[in-house]
Amino acid sequence: MNRFRLTGILTGLLLFFHVFPLPAQEFRSTPFPDRITLTWSADPATTQTVTWRTAAGITGAKAQIKQEDASPDMETGMREFTAESRPFVGKEGYEDRYHHVTFTDLRPSTAYTYRVGDGERWSEWFQFRTADAAGNAADFSFIYLGDGQNDLKSRWSRTIRQAFRQQPDARFIIHAGDLINRSNTDAEWGEWHHGAGFIHAMVPAIPTPGNHEYFRDDKERPVLDPHWAVQFVLPKNGPEGLQESVYYLDYQHVRIIALNSQLIMLDEAARNAQLQWLEEVLKSSPKQWTIVTMHHPVYSTSKRRDNVPLRELFKPLFDRYGVDLVLQGHDHTYARGRGPEAKPGGPMYVLSVAGPKMYESDADRWMDVSLENTQLYQTVRISGNRLEFKSYDVSGRSVDAFTLTK
Repeated sequence: MNRFRLTGILTGLLLFFHVFPLPAQEFRSTPFPDRITLTWSADPATTQTVTWRTAAGITGAKAQIKQEDASPDMETGMREFTAESRPFVGKEGYEDRYHHVTFTDLRPSTAYTYRVGDGERWSEWFQFRTADAAGNAADFSFIYLGDGQNDLKSRWSRTIRQAFRQQPDARFIIHAGDLINRSNTDAEWGEWHHGAGFIHAMVPAIPTPGNHEYFRDDKERPVLDPHWAVQFVLPKNGPEGLQESVYYLDYQHVRIIALNSQLIMLDEAARNAQLQWLEEVLKSSPKQWTIVTMHHPVYSTSKRRDNVPLRELFKPLFDRYGVDLVLQGHDHTYARGRGPEAKPGGPMYVLSVAGPKMYESDADRWMDVSLENTQLYQTVRISGNRLEFKSYDVSGRSVDAFTLTK
């Protein structure tokens, strides 16, 4: 075959795949558990919640757990919990089944091993560690990730995996919204779970939704992706009607508050409900440290974006009640600082990006540190009255760090 004919064939193939692109990979369920994800719906010192997915026909789902003793004899001392299960049909039209269990009566500061299945088809055994008892100020660390959103299997995966390599003892991972790109698209959630691999079966997720977790219904109302509630079982302590996405969690001497900034920006009633709820949660907190996570930033890095309700309504509460750290996403750059209207002892604001989609940072320089065109992950270590924050690019190179002291 001469080179001119070969060139013509290759050109034709390129044109064909441009007009008829290859379909996205499907992540169809099977009888075996997948998408195994730890979250919390109650006290992290004495409980642990796990969710997973199977094919629709699987019944009798259950989970087994025992205190880790390093013995291969897994049956001795094992407890079994019956799962709550519910069918799920996404926009693709095929049916799955999601299951969840909350392990209870656990010992604080203890390693456990568990598996999920139906009695015949089981996952591998995974490990996790419970939090210390309330009032104990033992040191711990966690990971914070900005938007994943795009190319989750191929490019975001290296960010979360490098973060886990950097901080394998992290007690949880905060995801600051836009975990995926197209709401209610099962293939994208499949990529998200595939990209994280086994990590979230061992390290609990603390997620907050972004604008890309929402779609508009036939009346143009914003609707949260139905995958959210079946795969993230979260504390039900948020405002009425917003309990799937607005909540707080107390981990040792830290209160972590998750806000739904998409509805703050779009829905006045949801905004007011969160505002009133937030003040009570801040006012009543007995914890030494307070961390807020939400998707939209109080201070943007883009001249085209200005999240006025966050700055005018929510920031005063952050200042008044001593919020220490606000973790955000949305702008697909890195920035951190206290802002141009900083009060003494006011919050440190950070926004970051974990996925490959990048924007320019062209806003007024409210930030002390900024960075563009870089995939990043962050680690936070809290040691008594010190909070140590470090940001890394995906090569593991440190790009920013600061310390807060109470």
